[in-house]
Amino acid sequence: MAEISDYLQEPDATVWADFTAPTATDLAIIEEELGLHHLAVEDAVHEHQRPKLDRYDSHLFLSAYAVDLDAVTHALTKVEVKAFITPRAVVTVHPEAFDMGTVVQRWDSNPDLAQHGAAFLLWGLLDVIVDGHFATVQDLDGEIESYEDLLFDEKNHGTEIQRNSFELRKNLVALRRAVLPMREVVNTLMRRDIELMDHDMMPYFQDVYDHVLRATEWTESLRDLVATILDTNLAIQGNRMNLIMKKVTSWAAIIAVPTAITGFFGQNLQFVGFGTVWGSYLSVGLIVVVGGMLYASFKRRDWL
Repeated sequence: MAEISDYLQEPDATVWADFTAPTATDLAIIEEELGLHHLAVEDAVHEHQRPKLDRYDSHLFLSAYAVDLDAVTHALTKVEVKAFITPRAVVTVHPEAFDMGTVVQRWDSNPDLAQHGAAFLLWGLLDVIVDGHFATVQDLDGEIESYEDLLFDEKNHGTEIQRNSFELRKNLVALRRAVLPMREVVNTLMRRDIELMDHDMMPYFQDVYDHVLRATEWTESLRDLVATILDTNLAIQGNRMNLIMKKVTSWAAIIAVPTAITGFFGQNLQFVGFGTVWGSYLSVGLIVVVGGMLYASFKRRDWL
């Protein structure tokens, strides 16, 4: 690390340094070599920074979050990635959970842009992070579509849909906190008054900005869609409850007919057919006929 300033004396040299979960002591040498502001170094060491781009006299400080959605548990993980950007050097700071190899592959797959130095390195880092945001939003959209199919399934999935929708809303809120501030971060980088950036890289940062906007708009629409799914699920449950109540009421009406008839014939009254066999047949016939009429009437009205 003490040789970085020597490399920077070469006119065509660009330096990249990578730190994994460093302490303030670990960054002390790089702070001295690149003249980093001590407040930026403190932000790099402390966790839970908001996504931002701070401007200092000699460098920029970037804080962003890489996100990933587990395909099995559907849990959303956020990894904090930070970077110091000078005109000819980039220093990345991240925990072990972040795969820096993906960023290196992005750099290696675009060797024609390496001539732009630090701006090229920063673009590769942001491009990987924003692509992760976009892929995560796409995965969440796929989950929501599967829950939409469950809404109109004949089997009742009310509790499952409510629980999964709640988890989806939590993931979308966490994702929104990582994606939404990136608009301001990338937009600030594209400003002409930032002399640290190579202006030939502006079209590439504009492409990243477009992806940020798409991911942000998609996240907002998914939040509305999850709320719609919850409302639809409650409406369907209410309709099913009304249908069940209609069926129960219809069966209660049918059962009330034989109860009324047998109760009437069970009284000590000289009714028609009292004490005769055909009187019993008459009571049974009334039960069957009236009950059948009620059943046919309810069935025609789709109450049964």
